[in-house]
Amino acid sequence: MTMQIRADVAELLRAGLSDRAIASELGVDAQSTVRAARIALRIPAVPSGRRPAGSAEDLFWRRVQPAEDGHLIWTGSRSSFGTPALRHGGRNHTALRIAFRIKHHREPEGHVTPTCERDGCVAPAHTQDRRIRERTNTLFTAIFREVSA
Repeated sequence: MTMQIRADVAELLRAGLSDRAIASELGVDAQSTVRAARIALRIPAVPSGRRPAGSAEDLFWRRVQPAEDGHLIWTGSRSSFGTPALRHGGRNHTALRIAFRIKHHREPEGHVTPTCERDGCVAPAHTQDRRIRERTNTLFTAIFREVSA
C-alpha cells in the first residue's frame, strides 16, 4: 500500500523545515503526517527549533501560507510596486523569481509571472518566465492554426 503524501508537506520537507515547524505551519500532526511523509520520501530528519535562514528559498517557505487547490499565498512584505518580495544576502528578490527557481531548478529568463488568477499566489508550480510563455504561445498558435484551417 502506497502512502498518500500531501504536496504542501512534501514541498516543506524538501525545503529543509523540521517536522515540528511543518506541523505548526500547516496545522497537521507532526508524527502521523509529517514524519511519515519524511520517512516515505527518505528525507533525513532536521532538528526542531528555529533555524537560521540559509538561503532565499528558506525565507520563501517561511513567508507562504498554503491555500486550497495548490495555491501558496504570500504573507511576507511587498515591494514598492506591490509585488511579493523579500530581502536576503543584502539583495531584494521577488518571491515569484524564487518560486520559479524552486520549481524549474534554473534562473528565470525575463519577467516571472503567475499562471493562476489567485491574488497573492506564489506557488512554484504556478510560475512562468519568458521562455515558457513563448513556448506556450507557439504551441497555442500551432494548435489553433490547425483547428481553423
